[in-house]
Amino acid sequence: MRKFFNIFLFVLCTITIVGCNDTESSESKLEIKAVNTNFQAPGGKGYIQLQSTGNITADVDADWCVLKEVNPNEVVFEVKENTGYSGRNALLTISNGIEKKAFNINQSGAVFIFGKDEWMLRTDNKAATLPIKLQSSFDYVIDIPAEAQSWLSFEQNAKGINFKVKENTSGKMRGAIVNVTAKDRSTSYQVIQYDVDELIGTWQGMFSDGQMNYGLKDVTIDEAITDMSQKTGYRFLYQMEEVLKYGKRDVNVKDATLDEVLKVLFKDTHLSYVIQNDVIIITQAKDEKKQEQPRQIKGKVIDTKKMPLPGVTILIKGTKLGVITDIDGKFKIEIPKLDSTILVFSFIGMETVYHQLSNDRKNDEKELVITMKDDVKEMDEVVVTGYGNIKKESFTGSSISVKREDLLKASATNVVQALSTFDPSFRIQQNNKWGSDPNAIPEIYIRGRSGIGVKELDKDALSKSSLKNNPNLPIFIMDGFEVSVQKVYDMDPMRVENVQILKDASATAMYGSRAANGVVVITTVAPKPGEVTISYSLTGSVSMPDLSDYNLANAREKLEIEQKAGIYTPQYYMTWKQALDAYNQRLLRVEEGVNTDWLSIPLRNSVNHKHSFSIEGGNADLRYGLDLSYNKNNGVMKDSYRDIMNVGFHVDYRLKNLQVVNYIEYNYTEAQESPYGDFSDYTHLQPYDRPYDKNGTLISGALEFSTLPHRDTRVNNPLYEARLNNFEYEKWDVFIDRLMAQWFLTDYLHLKGQIAITKEFTKKERFIDPLSSNTTAKAQKEAELEGDLYLTKGESTNWDAQIGAYVSKSFGAHALNASVVVNATSRKSESTSSHYRGFPSGEYHSPNYAAEIKDKPSKSQSASRLAGFLLLANYTWNDIYLADVSVRFDGSSEFGLDQKWAPFWSFGAGVNLHNYAFLNGSKVINRMKFRASYGQTGKVNFPSYSARTVYRTFDRWYIAGFGVGLKALGNRDLKWETTNKLNVGTDMEFWNSRISLVFDYYYNKTVDLITDVTLPGSAGFSSYKSNLGETLNKGFDIQFRFDVMKNKDWNVALWGNLNHNRNEILKISDALKAYNSQVEDYYGLAEESQTPTLSWTQAGKTYSDFIKPIMKYEEGASLTAIYGVRSLGIDPSNGKELYLYRNGQASHKWKATEEVVLGDSEPKASGSFGLNATYKNFSLFASFGYEWGKQTYNETLIMNVENADIQGSNVDKRVLTQRWEKPGDIAPLKDIKDMNSVTLPTSRFVQDENVLSLDALTLSYDFDPLWLRKIFLKTLRLEVSTNELFRLSSIKQERGTSYPFARTVNFSLRATF
Repeated sequence: MRKFFNIFLFVLCTITIVGCNDTESSESKLEIKAVNTNFQAPGGKGYIQLQSTGNITADVDADWCVLKEVNPNEVVFEVKENTGYSGRNALLTISNGIEKKAFNINQSGAVFIFGKDEWMLRTDNKAATLPIKLQSSFDYVIDIPAEAQSWLSFEQNAKGINFKVKENTSGKMRGAIVNVTAKDRSTSYQVIQYDVDELIGTWQGMFSDGQMNYGLKDVTIDEAITDMSQKTGYRFLYQMEEVLKYGKRDVNVKDATLDEVLKVLFKDTHLSYVIQNDVIIITQAKDEKKQEQPRQIKGKVIDTKKMPLPGVTILIKGTKLGVITDIDGKFKIEIPKLDSTILVFSFIGMETVYHQLSNDRKNDEKELVITMKDDVKEMDEVVVTGYGNIKKESFTGSSISVKREDLLKASATNVVQALSTFDPSFRIQQNNKWGSDPNAIPEIYIRGRSGIGVKELDKDALSKSSLKNNPNLPIFIMDGFEVSVQKVYDMDPMRVENVQILKDASATAMYGSRAANGVVVITTVAPKPGEVTISYSLTGSVSMPDLSDYNLANAREKLEIEQKAGIYTPQYYMTWKQALDAYNQRLLRVEEGVNTDWLSIPLRNSVNHKHSFSIEGGNADLRYGLDLSYNKNNGVMKDSYRDIMNVGFHVDYRLKNLQVVNYIEYNYTEAQESPYGDFSDYTHLQPYDRPYDKNGTLISGALEFSTLPHRDTRVNNPLYEARLNNFEYEKWDVFIDRLMAQWFLTDYLHLKGQIAITKEFTKKERFIDPLSSNTTAKAQKEAELEGDLYLTKGESTNWDAQIGAYVSKSFGAHALNASVVVNATSRKSESTSSHYRGFPSGEYHSPNYAAEIKDKPSKSQSASRLAGFLLLANYTWNDIYLADVSVRFDGSSEFGLDQKWAPFWSFGAGVNLHNYAFLNGSKVINRMKFRASYGQTGKVNFPSYSARTVYRTFDRWYIAGFGVGLKALGNRDLKWETTNKLNVGTDMEFWNSRISLVFDYYYNKTVDLITDVTLPGSAGFSSYKSNLGETLNKGFDIQFRFDVMKNKDWNVALWGNLNHNRNEILKISDALKAYNSQVEDYYGLAEESQTPTLSWTQAGKTYSDFIKPIMKYEEGASLTAIYGVRSLGIDPSNGKELYLYRNGQASHKWKATEEVVLGDSEPKASGSFGLNATYKNFSLFASFGYEWGKQTYNETLIMNVENADIQGSNVDKRVLTQRWEKPGDIAPLKDIKDMNSVTLPTSRFVQDENVLSLDALTLSYDFDPLWLRKIFLKTLRLEVSTNELFRLSSIKQERGTSYPFARTVNFSLRATF
C-alpha cells in the first residue's frame, strides 16, 4: 500500500505544480533561449530571449542597431534600413556581470537588380504589353510623365512590372522616359511607340561640339559616367551590371569631344551608345550578344553538417553585383569580365568565405559547393558555485569543470566514475574486496584524507562502505541543494548539464562548515523554449567478470601440488594407508574428469540496459520538460542487481521581472545482493570436489574434500545455499520538490529564494532460509526457530531553504559581483529494526509466518538543523586585477551548547598578465593568470548527539516511574573540525590556445579533529568526543592539453593530468594512542602461538584475522600508512623469518609493539591521460589511468601462497615456488611445512605497485543531418565504449575477493526528434 500511496502522491503533486508553473533553477546562469538576429535590408525589430539571475547590461557597436529594451528575460533592438549594396554586421554584447555573451547582428545588403531585357522598349502602333524583370529589397515607385499617362500605364507582378501601351492612332511617333526608384537607387526605361508609317530604328542625336579634358585612374565605367554627368550635364541611361562587369580602367583624354571621350571609355568593351537631346543611352552591342554568352556560375551553399543554407549573400568582390541563395541553398550568378573573380559568401552566424573562380570557362559547368562554418565566438567560461556564477577569467579559486559530453565519453552510466577521469585529485578509493558490486558505493575524497572516521577495529564487517559520517567525503550540491553521494551515484548522466569540482578555500568557503573536503556542484539540464523536442537515449552493456588476477590450480595441478608438498604422508594422516587412500580418492575423481570451475558457478556475463527519455518545449514565458529514465544494472554475480527508475517534471514560468521555477521528482531504487554469497567462498574450494553427485543430484550437505582454511571443518556446498530462498534486498522511494523564485528589481539587483523538500522511505529485508546452515537457531539447536528475517524500515524528511540578494554591476573599469544569502537546513530521520525467527519454509518469509520476534524491535531517531549567513564578493579591475572574498557564519544543532556558531572565510587575489598591454594580442601567450587564496573551512562528519549527554530507557516501570540511565557522555565544547587552506595556482595558454596548462599547489591543514578521549573505567564510559588531533595534506595538481591538429576534417587533442598528495598526521589524542594499544592487543593470541589453538577458536579468530595489517595512528605518519614489523627475510639457517626491532635488534619473534610504517597505499602520483580525436562524423576518446609510487600489502601471497592450506583448499600455482627447503637456502618464502603457521604483518609482503589501465575507450558516429531529415530525425549518434579494457600492475594479487571486478562493453544510441 505504501508504494501505491507514494505514486498517487507523486501524481497529485505533479498536477498541483503544473498549475503553479514552477520548477528549479539552472543556478544563476546566463542562458540564451532564442535569438532573432537575421535581417534583410529593410531592417526591423530583433530580440534575444534569455534566462539570467544576474542583472543584465547590453551594448552594441553600430549606430544602425539601436537597443530598445533590456531586461533579465529579453533584449530588444531595432535594425535600421540598409540601402547599401554590401551586407553589414554589428556585435551585440550581453552581460550579467559574471558571464558575457556576444552575438552577430547581420543585415543583408540592398538588392536592386534589373533583368536583362532591353532598357529601351520599342513597339509598333498596336497595343502591347512590355515586361520588365525587377527585384528590389524595398518598395519601388514607378514615375510615368503626366503627358504619357493617357497611353502608357503599368502593373506589378512577382517578377517585376509590365508596361501597358495603348494603340497609337495619333499619326506620329511618341515616347516617354519612365523612372523607377527604390530608396536612393533608380533607373530609367525609355518606351517608344511608332506610328504605322515609321520604321523601328534607333534615334541618332548630335554630338556635342565642345572640347574637354578628362583624366581618371582605376575607376569603373559607372564611376566615370557619374563624374562625366556632373561635368557635362548629360543624363545617362544604362544597366548597372552591363557596365560593372568590365572592371576598372584609366581614362585620359585632352581637348576631346564627348564622342571621343566615350569611345575611349568603352574601348575593349561591347558597349554602344546613342544620344538623344541631353540623354545618352548605353546598351550592349547586338553582335556581342550573338558572339559571346555571359559567364554563369551555379552552385550550392551548405554548412558543416551538409545542410543547405538559404539566404546566403553572394557578392562579386570589388563590385555591387550579387545574388541570394534559394530555399535549397542554390544560386546562379553571372560573372563580368574581370582579371580575377572572387566570390564573397556571407551569412549570419557563419564565417565569411572568399572563393576565387578559375578563368577557365570549362569549370563553369560544374556545380560549385561552398561549405560555411559556424562563426563561433569564444564565450566567457564561468564557474558554477551553487550560490551563483563567477566568470572564470576573474575567479581566483581552484576548480575543474566537466561538461555532459565529456562525462558520457568517460562513462555512459556512472557520473562518479567519470569525474575521476578529469580531476586527478578526485579520488575513488578502490575497494579490493567488493570489486564491481553494483550495490557497493565507493568512498570518495578530494586532495587527500583529512579525518580519521571509522577505525579498522570498529568497522561493520557486513558494511560495503563507510559513507555514513565519513570525515573525508566531499559534499554534493545539485541545482543549489545538498544531496547524498548515493543520489549522485544513481543519477542518469544524461540529466547532467555540467559538473564543477571546487577545491580550495576561495571556491568552497561559501559552504562554511560543510566545505573542508571540497564541493561537487552539479547543474542538471533545464528545458529550452521552442518547438517540442523529444530526446531518447539507449545504452546497452555487457559486463564480463575479470578473473585475470586469479592464478588457481585446476584439479590435476592441485593434486600434483599436494603430492609434491608431502600432504599424503603420515605427517598429515595417521598412517601411510590412510594417506594413500586419501590420495587415491582424489586421483579417482581427477581420472573421472572432475575438474569443477568453482569460480564460474556464481558468475555470469550480465546484460544491462539504460533508457533516458525527455520532452521539452515552450516559449519565452513558459517552458516545460518531462524526463524519465530507467537503469537495469545487473551485477556479474548471479541475481545481484541495482534497478533505478526516475521521473521528473520541470516548469519554468516568467512574467516580466519575475521567474518561478519548479522541479518535482520521484526516484525508485531497488537493490538485491547475490544469493550465491561471498565470492571467496568459491575461490578456496577444491577443484576435484563436485557440487552434484554422480546421479546429478545437488549435494545438500558438506562437500567431500574442501574444508575451511587451516581447519578440519568441511565446507557446505555453496551452490545448495544459493538455490534456497535466501535473499537480501533494499528499496528506496524518494520524492523531491524544488521551488525557486527570482525577482529582478533593476538591471543589476535581483532577489532569489529557493527551497527543496525531500521525503525518503527505505525498506531492507534479509532472509535466511530455514534449510540454510547459516540460521541462528542451528547453532543453538532450536529446530522450530530455524529461518531468520531481518527487517529494517526507515523514513526521513529533509528541507533546504535559502534566500539572497545578488548584485552584479560594472562601472568603468570596475566590475563587482556580490551576494548576501541566508541558508537553513533541517534533517529528520527514524528507523525501526526487528529480527523474526521460525519460518515453516523458505517460500513463506513474511513476518506473519514467524514463530517469534527475537529480542525487542529497536528504533532510532535523529534530527539536526543548520543555519548560515553568507557574504560573497568578486571584484575585477579592467579584467587584470582580481579579488574574491567570502565570509560565512554557521550554526548547527550538532555542536556543543557553547560552540554552536563559528565563522568561516576566505580571500583570494589574482592577476591576468595576458591582459596587460605588452601581452595583449600576443600570438604566443594567450593566457597567463596567477592566483592565490587562503581561508578556513569546516566539516560536520560525526554521529548526531555526540555533543550531548544521551540517556537510555529501561524496559520496565519502577515505583517512581519510567527508568532511565546514562548512555553517552556529551561535550558542551565540541566544535567543528576546521581546515586552513592555502592554494597558489596559474592558468596558461600558448600558441592560439593550442597548448593549455593549469598548475595548483595546495597546503591544507586540518585542526580540531574530532576523536575519542579515553576516560577511566570508574566514569562508566570508555571515552567521549573532543577536538584533538591535526592532519596535513599538501601537494599539487597539473592539467595539460595540446591540440595536435585542428582543420576542416580533423581535430586531434592530447590531454593529461596529475596529482601528488602527501598526507601527514601532525597530532594525535590520547584516545588514539590507546587505540594503538588496542591494535597491539588484537594480535596477542597470534603472538602467543602462530598456529591455531583452542584460544583462537574460543575467540572466533582465524588466519584471515591476523594476516592483514591494521591501521595505527602515529604522529609523522599518514592516514594511509601500512604498519608491520620490519623483516630481514627468511633465515637461511632454519627457514624462520627474522625480524628487525625498532632498536636494531634482530629476532625470530614477531611483536606488535615493534610495528612501524612499512609503506603507504596512497600513490606518489596518480591521474589520467588520453586522446580526444574527431574525423568528420567520427569521434574517438581514450582515457588511461595510472598510479605510481604506492605500496600494497599482498595478501594473496600470504593466504594462497605462503600460508596456503594445501590440504583443504585450492591454492595459487606459485605455492611451491621460491620456498626454503634446507639449511643454506636463500628464499623469500618459508618452508612449505610451516604453512599452518600464520604470517603476521611483515615488510616481506609490502610491494611497490605501479598501475596502468585503459579506463575508457569510446568510438562514436554522428549521422548526416541531410539523411536524417528524410526519416524525421534531428540528430542520431551511435556509440560503442568500454570500461577498464585492460589493467597492468607491477604485482600479482587477487582483486575482487568478495565480489569480482568486471570489464564492460557499452553500445549506445542517442536520438532527437
